Amino acid sequence: MSNTVSFSKQGAIGLIKVNNPPVNALNQSVRAGLKTCVEQGLADDGVKAMVLICEGRTFIAGADINEFAKGMGEPGLVPVIGNMETAAKPIVAAIHGTALGGGLEVALGCHYRVALSSAKVGLPEVHLGLLPGAGGTQRLPRLVGAQAALELIVGGGHVPAAKALELGIVDEIVDGDLEAAAIAYAEKLLADGSGPRAIRDIAPEAAGSEVFDNFEKSIARKQRGFLAPFHIIKSIRAAFELPFDKGMAREEELFMELMRSSESASQRHIFFAEREVAKVPGLAKDTVKREINCGAVVGAGTMGGGIAMNFANAGIPVKLLEMKQEFLDKGIALIRKNYENTAKKGRISMADVEKRMALIEPTLSYDDIKDVDIVIEAVFENMDVKKEVFKKLDSVCRSGAILASNTSTLDVDEIANVTSRPQDVIGMHFFSPANVMRLLENVRGELTADDVIATVMSFSKRIGKIGAMVGVCDGFVGNRMLHQRTRESAYLVEEGASPEQVDKILFDFGFPMGAFTMADMAGLDVGYKVREERRKAGKVEKRDSVWIDKIVELGRHGQKTNAGVYKYEDGRTPIPDPIVKALIAECAKEAGIAQRDISDQEILERCLYPMINEGALILEEGIAARPLDIDIIWINGYGFPGYKGGPMFWADQIGLQNIVDAYAKYAKQFGDHYWQPAPLLAKLAKEGKGFYDL
Repeated sequence: MSNTVSFSKQGAIGLIKVNNPPVNALNQSVRAGLKTCVEQGLADDGVKAMVLICEGRTFIAGADINEFAKGMGEPGLVPVIGNMETAAKPIVAAIHGTALGGGLEVALGCHYRVALSSAKVGLPEVHLGLLPGAGGTQRLPRLVGAQAALELIVGGGHVPAAKALELGIVDEIVDGDLEAAAIAYAEKLLADGSGPRAIRDIAPEAAGSEVFDNFEKSIARKQRGFLAPFHIIKSIRAAFELPFDKGMAREEELFMELMRSSESASQRHIFFAEREVAKVPGLAKDTVKREINCGAVVGAGTMGGGIAMNFANAGIPVKLLEMKQEFLDKGIALIRKNYENTAKKGRISMADVEKRMALIEPTLSYDDIKDVDIVIEAVFENMDVKKEVFKKLDSVCRSGAILASNTSTLDVDEIANVTSRPQDVIGMHFFSPANVMRLLENVRGELTADDVIATVMSFSKRIGKIGAMVGVCDGFVGNRMLHQRTRESAYLVEEGASPEQVDKILFDFGFPMGAFTMADMAGLDVGYKVREERRKAGKVEKRDSVWIDKIVELGRHGQKTNAGVYKYEDGRTPIPDPIVKALIAECAKEAGIAQRDISDQEILERCLYPMINEGALILEEGIAARPLDIDIIWINGYGFPGYKGGPMFWADQIGLQNIVDAYAKYAKQFGDHYWQPAPLLAKLAKEGKGFYDL
């Protein structure tokens, strides 16, 4: 008998109990235990029906994905479920918590399913770059039909018990004692003469090929580059076109293709990295956190308003401070508009809108924020302005309050040093739109206290963000690496590539948009001001490309002015502009640069390899503790394609020596100022290692 699955009897009902905390994952021990217990129940003449139930806080919540790397071991899940489904005695699955992935597949292998009203079910394998590999794509469609199965499995979401009942995934919702209710349900089956009922024997409702073709078209752009969604469609289609056993064979074939793919390896890497990133190396696990029961945001602009919404969304009261009533009114109005738009889409109710708005208290006085637990400054990205704000916060905020800056590039230590409590100061770099973007790049200063670090990382999760802790440097991790791509993109265009060629290469690589489309959307004037500040601070590039500055000086600020690097006749679609082409050619001529045809491969290498090299420097300097911190920042903040796993993971996949070789090639062509490989990159390449071998 397995030590994670037990068998007992209550009258004529055999009780199979899984106890594999914390989430009853389907490891080898559980699979073996299920097989043994089902066989024991079938062999006992006194057992007429069985109930499968789990101890702890949840039903089986999925596979043990750690086994993917080390091997699954026997018995496999498919034959275990097959033995349950073909059993001669009825088996009832009793679901509480979540029945996810392999857990739901086990439940579908049972003949009946009952669930608590609080339970949820789902097949989320798509998020790991996989498909349900134990019959999920063959059994679920037989219960819910083609369209619903496509939406549920490709979407990978969780289905509440009430919806699962409506769809036919569960047979009954029960309340109170789940074990007693499931046993009673099994006893009623026996009393009614209801025997086993295998889903495999259900003939699926007819579905024409257009159902699958149309669904594939509907997800084509959003799921661009991912393999799993399209393999799932093929596998579900097999449920309608092939007999059950052949459909299962097709599912296995497609599952194994995904398991061997770089896309799934990347997505599984991200899955683990997103859990690991919350653990800050060197920070004691038992660090006591400060309480955050209320907060404040300084600045009611687009960013400040979005940050305030994060507090309200989490049910935390927040004060929104501005210097002028008109700015405050405008900020509050925008927040309300955002919430009401969300309500119109059905994601929240109008009651939720009012509840959240009530948690945001507008104010014009610093005195009103003196007692809050955390203040996040979100004013203009200018060091002098931020210093003034922090001097004021230092004078009014209570002792122990956390003082955070939303700066995206500025020195957090310099900001902290204008206060009498640098230990309480930290960077919290939100990404725009702040109420939507998942990433929160938290920046520890030289003197930031450990309990502040622990509190902010915990708070990040509380407000629905993925927090990554980094150190102080120009641009931190994300913008520092982005600067390399931005610089090379501008150089490439000056040398003869067109903006649309550069953008297409980045889009085809997997970014949601190219460098220049993104710059136009963000506002070219924003980058212009950043470059002005950098030049004032003496941060001058060896080669200064000025063509984008000249575009801004023509009054072309991007989408908001219907003209930037591109022109926008509908305010949204970028159109190459001959005016810009001529301006670029003129700037190149003035700089003595002979324009030439540039290959797509050169564009890819020059845009992405300098980012990798900068990431290596960031690791060497300890700005990021691990390559996974960099990958999570770029996946969640900058649109790096998830199916490539982040820049550092991708670099390992393509081989670091290839990057070093390209650097040598470009050093010969352009000089080694920008083409000197980081010592860490060169060392790892020479040793035949990758960043994840550190």
